[in-house]
Amino acid sequence: MKYLLSYLLIFTCIKSNAQELNCQVTVNANQIQGTDIKQITDQMQKVIFDFMNNTRWTKDNFTQQEKVDCSIFITLDSRPSTDIFTGAIQVQSRRPTFKSAHYSTVFNWDDKDFQIQFQQFTQLDFNINNFQNNLTSILAYYAHVILAIDYDTFSPLGGTEYWQKAQLIVQNAQNAAEPGWRSNEKTTRNRYWLVENTLQPVFQGIRDCMYAYHRTGLDIMHEKVDEGRANIVKALNLLKPVYQARPASFNMQLFFNAKNDELINIFKGGFPDEKSSIVETLTTLDPSNTTKYMRITGG
Repeated sequence: MKYLLSYLLIFTCIKSNAQELNCQVTVNANQIQGTDIKQITDQMQKVIFDFMNNTRWTKDNFTQQEKVDCSIFITLDSRPSTDIFTGAIQVQSRRPTFKSAHYSTVFNWDDKDFQIQFQQFTQLDFNINNFQNNLTSILAYYAHVILAIDYDTFSPLGGTEYWQKAQLIVQNAQNAAEPGWRSNEKTTRNRYWLVENTLQPVFQGIRDCMYAYHRTGLDIMHEKVDEGRANIVKALNLLKPVYQARPASFNMQLFFNAKNDELINIFKGGFPDEKSSIVETLTTLDPSNTTKYMRITGG
C-alpha cells in the first residue's frame, strides 16, 4: 500500500494499477524562430506528457485519487543547431490536505540547466541503470524527486528509495556533456546538490519537517485549527539545526520556495504572540522573504 496507512485515512476506493503521476506539461518556444518550431514543440509536449504519466515509476499500486499532482513548464529560449535546444524547466508538485479542498505545494523549482537534443518523432526510453540522453534523464530525475518528496510527507523519511534512485540518475550522468549534473559546476543550486544534500544527515531536519508539517499540521486543521498551526510551528523548529549548520542552503531555499505563501496564509489567523514568534523564526530561516513575512503581523 502506498504510504503505509496514511492514504487509507484519506481515500477509500478500489485499488488499481494506475501510474503514479498526474503531470501537466507545457512547452513554450516563443523566443525561437522557425517554420517547424510549433510542430516540434507540440510533439515534444506530447511525448513528455506520455513519458511522465505512462511510465511505471514505483512498485506500488496507485488509485486515480492517489496520483501525485505535478506540472512541468519548459521554456526553450535558443536553438544552437537543428536538434539542440536550451532553456529552463520549472517543476512543481503538490499534495492534498486531509478533508479539505486545499492542495499544498511541496516542490517548486526553476532549473536553468536545461539543454536537450530533440528531433521530430523522437521516442523517450529510460533505463535507471544507464544514461541514454539528457532529456529522459532530467525527466526521470524529477519524476523520482516528485515521488520522494510526496512519500516523505506521508511517512517519516518515506521517500528514501526514490531519493536514492534520483541520485543514481545523477551518478549515471556524470559524463554527460550537458550541465546540471556535477558537483563542481558554477552553481551549487543544481540537480547534483539537491539530492546529495537531501541524503546527508545534516539535512534530515528538512525531511522531518516535511512529514510533521503535513501529517501533524495541515492534515488535522480541518477539525483542530489551532493545534495544527501549533504543530506547524514545531515542524519549522526542526529546520533550525539545518540552518545553523548550512545557512542559505539550496535545499532550505527549495522548502521556502514551496511554502512561503502558504505559511503567510496559515499564520495570518494565528494568535498575536504566535504571529510575532513565527515571524521571527521565518525571517531568520528565510531572510530573503522578510518583507513578505511581515504581512503576518500586518507589516
